[in-house]
Amino acid sequence: MDGFTNVPVNASVNGTLAYGPESTMSRITNFVMIGNIFVVMVSLGCTMEVTKIKSHIMKPKGAATALMAQFGFMPLTAFCLGKAFQLPEIAAVVILICGCCPGGLLSNIMSLAIKGDMNLSIVMTTCSTVLALGMMPLLLLLYCQGFDLQEAVPYRDIAMSLLSILIPCGIGILLNHYRPQYSNIITKVRGCPVPTIGSNNNIFILVSPPMVAIAFMMPMLGYTLGYIFSSLFRECRTVSMETGCQNGPLAMALIKVAFPAEVVGPLFLFPMLYVFSQFSEAVLLVLLFRAHQYWQHRKTKVKNAGFLKAM
Repeated sequence: MDGFTNVPVNASVNGTLAYGPESTMSRITNFVMIGNIFVVMVSLGCTMEVTKIKSHIMKPKGAATALMAQFGFMPLTAFCLGKAFQLPEIAAVVILICGCCPGGLLSNIMSLAIKGDMNLSIVMTTCSTVLALGMMPLLLLLYCQGFDLQEAVPYRDIAMSLLSILIPCGIGILLNHYRPQYSNIITKVRGCPVPTIGSNNNIFILVSPPMVAIAFMMPMLGYTLGYIFSSLFRECRTVSMETGCQNGPLAMALIKVAFPAEVVGPLFLFPMLYVFSQFSEAVLLVLLFRAHQYWQHRKTKVKNAGFLKAM
């Protein structure tokens, strides 16, 4: 299968049955995935405060910078990597869908961990999620021309899926505004892990080496480009996290819509690997930042102690 190792959809891998198009497990996976996305998007909406959103809209420099990085660098990065690795058609579309996705909850969590501006992070996630309704189909139409895939992507279905996903996000915003006591409960619940095809140990068997390489290259390139692009502003770390962390569950849902059942199984694994690489690389950056802060604080402390001793 294009972009993946040649494993039949119904084949057994290391004793684990891969989901066929009509299998009960496949239907269960779809049901759990939809429920998971609903909870995640409601939870995302519950983190958004109308007053803070308004304040950043009035001063949109930070949010505009992040949006330019999100919808500028990441789709272009996905396109360039797809060309560089000479991916087949289906694999190229999967990469582009992931690259065109808006920010997700992971960017908010990592912005907090790296001591960024949480309000700005949430506003950027909000704006990118709303704009994705128009930007994702437009970007896919633009970049798919480079692979001669204009007819391969169901743009209308993707737009309708995005619209339906924005509804629970709107519910979360309303809950947080009118019933904040309930929004606190929902944000603690979040989403549950989605069952994978086969087991986690099989993901590197099913996904081809070029796709694995791209899954680990894209987030780091996003973090780096986002940081460099926003270096003129004060919130480099926040913009960096928002650029490199994208909405993996949304990509999974859109891939389910964009491809027939007989090929969606292996394709479904790439966003999972992509999310894993986003998280692991973001954790690495957070640890490096915290270590830098620690040594800077220690250096300043020693310097001050030496100055006081000299007096």
